[in-house]
Amino acid sequence: MQAILCQPASVWEDKTATLARVWQLLESTSIAPGSLIVLPEMFATGFSMQTAATAEPPGGPTEQFLGQLADRHDCCVLAGLVTTDGPVARNQAIAIAPGGMVRARYTKQRPFSLAQESDSHEAGTETVVFEWGGFQIAPLICYDLRFPELFRQATAAGATLCAVIASWPAPRHHHWRTLLIARAIENQACVLGVNRAGQDPQHHYAGGSLALDSQGAVLAEAPDRECLVSAHLDPAAVHAWRQSFPALRDAGLA
Repeated sequence: MQAILCQPASVWEDKTATLARVWQLLESTSIAPGSLIVLPEMFATGFSMQTAATAEPPGGPTEQFLGQLADRHDCCVLAGLVTTDGPVARNQAIAIAPGGMVRARYTKQRPFSLAQESDSHEAGTETVVFEWGGFQIAPLICYDLRFPELFRQATAAGATLCAVIASWPAPRHHHWRTLLIARAIENQACVLGVNRAGQDPQHHYAGGSLALDSQGAVLAEAPDRECLVSAHLDPAAVHAWRQSFPALRDAGLA
């Protein structure tokens, strides 16, 4: 399976401008049908706590845009957005297949309290796994990366690929890269980490989106700018590694 890691410089609280940039980025490369396109956390607005600017009901304009991308490229698109149901906002990852089929909707389980995210967004409580391209894929969101138990729960639910979408600031970039590699190694799973680039009113984002195999080897890594990177992921290689080095079995997970 081809994975396309789309690393935009999101325009602060401006969905129209950001969606246009994302569309142009994806038009700039050849994308094989059946690929997985991954976009960052709250990609359309940046990591804003102003839910009046970010939140949409399920099926809103950003979700419709993702469906258009899925149809245009005949791919599954996994991306971050904020959804609302009455007064409750949720920081979510949604996976949309061609035809507008929602394959998964995951709510961030660890809102980032340092940014008061937990004051305005309801935490999720459930692991989500969906199938695409021969993988069982678990979406996770940004601060979730610091909590290894969430990845263990995903592995126990059958995940062979963990996709972490993020708005991870540059000062903690070393943590981003190190933790992604650790999660791949300890769960014997492929890991995709997709970050944003550019600036917002508070932070610079160093990009560094990363594709890792199930032994933690780097398959692709993005620089510090708006760009796309791609990697080929092989589900058979994950199963072969788990069979030959049975750490998950010894942990009672396989």
